Amino acid sequence: MEQLAFFEIPSPCIGVCHTDARGYCNGCLRSRDERFNWLTFSAAQKYDVIRLCTQRKRRRQLAIMKARQTQLERERAELNPQLNFDPEPEASLDFGGFELD
Repeated sequence: MEQLAFFEIPSPCIGVCHTDARGYCNGCLRSRDERFNWLTFSAAQKYDVIRLCTQRKRRRQLAIMKARQTQLERERAELNPQLNFDPEPEASLDFGGFELD
């Protein structure tokens, strides 16, 4: 049974109506079908769309954060190569002349 709502659920549109490569709006993160059918959706469907948009926003923010972190690590490694502790693939340790007494 659907719960009665006293107020209409507002559209999550923020007026930035451009789509990204995956087909989601850059502003509200709704798909094309979700944008075009918003007025015909029931309250439960609208809540579900808002939930999906929130998840998409979190994933996008996490991806941006990871990209920034990777960029910072790359810049730090370029600025000071002595502090780059990543092992070089061609470097190997040679213990041939090492003896224990």
